Amino acid sequence: AAIRAGAFDFLTKPLIDDELQLAIERALNQQQLIEQNKNLVHQLEARYGLENIVGHDHRMLRLFDMISSVADTRASVLITGESGTGKSMIARAIHRRSSRRGGPFVEVACGALPETLLESELFGHVAGSFTGATGDKVGKFKQADGGTIFLDEIGTASPGMQVKLLRVLQDLEFEPVGGTKTERVDTRVILATNEHLEDLVRQGKFRLDLYYRINVINLEIPPLRERIADIPLLAKHFLAEVAAESNRNVTGFTDEALAALQRYSWPGNVRELQNCIERAVLLGKGDVISVEDLPATLATFHAVPIESVGARTLKQALRGPERQMILDVLEEHNWNRQETAAALGMNRTTLYKKMKKLGLLTSQSQSQSQTG
Repeated sequence: AAIRAGAFDFLTKPLIDDELQLAIERALNQQQLIEQNKNLVHQLEARYGLENIVGHDHRMLRLFDMISSVADTRASVLITGESGTGKSMIARAIHRRSSRRGGPFVEVACGALPETLLESELFGHVAGSFTGATGDKVGKFKQADGGTIFLDEIGTASPGMQVKLLRVLQDLEFEPVGGTKTERVDTRVILATNEHLEDLVRQGKFRLDLYYRINVINLEIPPLRERIADIPLLAKHFLAEVAAESNRNVTGFTDEALAALQRYSWPGNVRELQNCIERAVLLGKGDVISVEDLPATLATFHAVPIESVGARTLKQALRGPERQMILDVLEEHNWNRQETAAALGMNRTTLYKKMKKLGLLTSQSQSQSQTG
């Protein structure tokens, strides 16, 4: 219990002056290290970042400028990027820089709920509107009144839900499920997707009028594999955070460890990198993270040689290493999708879509039949 509370030294009675002095010195040194790590986090953010979002890639710097420019407008914002790139953090940064920062920030993962539950979650319901609705419920839009609502995975919204969203975006009004009284709200709407909405529009899966309505300001976050130079900066940022929070005396990386981090393709993007660094700090043996402290999949990963890409598109060229990396992590976790998704820093739905796209569902069946 004492260790969990933050104790890192013990003294036995009777107290010896020299031991007491050494214990005090160790405590002071530990506190100094914590303060240094906190200062490093602040310095990195001040120089290259926006709160908890760091980077010096030219696209990230342009993104930081755009966030500052659009933060205090009333316009809806659409954030696009792969899973794990930090869309939620961008949305929070916009809210904190706006005049609404004193109001609520309400986040809704649209892809995690079926349509019937999502409608009630967003707009609320009145008692008796459906089985189990024993009382009135205030929806997320009403909860976000005077603040910001962040709708993640908007590309998963059903056609019926898209109609309702279009109305609330245009008129800022709606009726709760089962209700007749129109509710009005003063809410700033930020949306995000890891899908290409233009493709969904062409396929008839996403309304064109809704697309035009939400695509006023589009903030695109590049995947981590396209900004390799940011990886050391991000890794040091996460190391400083975890070391300060966990009272660990970890101060940096070996050159080989940084090289391994930069070779890897990071299908789970920044979230996967953050999880990787946290694991290395907590489980590492020394005060510097080495290759041995990194997951085996990183230490043994080799990027596809440029000369082998040939005439393929960039998307096709990147598919090979992404497939191999996901396959390696699946096998490492005995094809347990929940554990694999957590290790890659993505949700199970995203992992399933990637497995389907990369032909790994067939590989799973073959693997299970061979072991069965």
